[in-house]
Amino acid sequence: MKAFFVRLFSGIILLAIIIAAGIFGGDVLYALTLAISLIGYEEYLRVFHLENKAPGVWGIVFLAFYYVGLRLWAVEGFALFCLIAYFLVLMAVYVFTFPKYKTEEIAEAFLGFVYVPVMLSFIWQTRMLPIEGESTSLIYFLIFICSWGCDTCAYAVGMLIGKHKLAPVLSPKKSIEGAIGGVVGAALIGFIYAGVFSLDQPECALLCAAGAVVSQVGDLAASAIKRNHNIKDYGHLIPGHGGILDRFDSVIFTAPIIYILAAIFLQ
Repeated sequence: MKAFFVRLFSGIILLAIIIAAGIFGGDVLYALTLAISLIGYEEYLRVFHLENKAPGVWGIVFLAFYYVGLRLWAVEGFALFCLIAYFLVLMAVYVFTFPKYKTEEIAEAFLGFVYVPVMLSFIWQTRMLPIEGESTSLIYFLIFICSWGCDTCAYAVGMLIGKHKLAPVLSPKKSIEGAIGGVVGAALIGFIYAGVFSLDQPECALLCAAGAVVSQVGDLAASAIKRNHNIKDYGHLIPGHGGILDRFDSVIFTAPIIYILAAIFLQ
């Protein structure tokens, strides 16, 4: 019972921070997104034992460069440039220190850079989308509606009627019925949310449904990494939840999807 209330309380605090940062936007949300990305990437590096090795250290350097660039330089293609530059540095480290680092370590560091800071940066980028006639603070919240809303609905439906396993080896408790319920539930929440705040209801429901599908892939991907490396949680920052990657595993996938779909359908 105590563990439940700890988890509930920390979840409420986290939700309050997410809501407040979304309302303020700008530098407040930028700082929060940067902090989440930095902590999450460090958690990832620890899993692969790269936190004190050159590939991981250079990843932190490029994380800072990437976020500074997003904030100060509105240059088209900057993200791609940053990814290519980091890849070139990683390959230089690989060849000029050979055979100190294995190919897997180079690949793991690069994967983590895309997986955590780049994907999470779309939390802030979604809030800053130049969508005419729409409040981007309202669009921003769709990221969390389709990820955490899907998670809650999938759990409820799975507990009630779940029979067929979704990923029996990776996550035995997740069911196909729960996954479908999560998508439908997220779409319904998005539809109601849009009605309350005078947004386009069918489009918001579609965005949340699509986001809910990929959010479950994100959840399972984080679980797969933990299973492969025999760890229970990525960290202990959020009491009752674990680390940043434990709580934002689905958000990592939904943030870029909502950004892309909002840019296409809500322009």
